[in-house]
This record gives sequence, C-alpha cells and structure tokens, in this order.
Amino acid sequence: MSPRPRERVLANLESIYREAYERAKAAGDQARMADLDAAYQREQLLLEVLLDVRDALAARPADVAAGPEKSSGADAVAALETIHRITKLR
Repeated sequence: MSPRPRERVLANLESIYREAYERAKAAGDQARMADLDAAYQREQLLLEVLLDVRDALAARPADVAAGPEKSSGADAVAALETIHRITKLR
C-alpha cells in the first residue's frame, strides 16, 4: 500500500480544523477560535515533520537494492534515535 500524498494528508488536517473553527465562529466563541488556530498551526508543523521523515525513509531504495549484506537495521535505528532526540527538544 502506498502512502497517502502529502497534499491529501495536509488537506485532511485543514478540513478537520476548518469545520471546528467554523462551529466556534458561528457560536461566537473567540477563545475557542484562537485555541483552534494555535492548535492547527502546531499540528500542521508536527505533521509536516513526520511527513518529511516518512519521505526521507522512503527515499532509500539504493540501500535496499544493494542487498541484505549492505542493508542493515543500523540505518533504521539511527533514524529512530534522531527522531527521539528531535522530540526531546520540545
């Protein structure tokens, strides 16, 4: 199964937040609108980082094509360690 395109994933995120934002706007809930705006920006950034990681990991066919003797789990472990360090910076 191929991963969903980046544009579709980001459009889905926007759609979810836009619906909630419009409900808050219709209710006149300014605080909720501000909270949703901040949450959307934060989640969009996090999602873009995750998509970048996904794309980087998917762009490694040369390592896999080299055969099992060249392709080890060390690269995957290094990638996970990098992700772990990045998330601890928050």
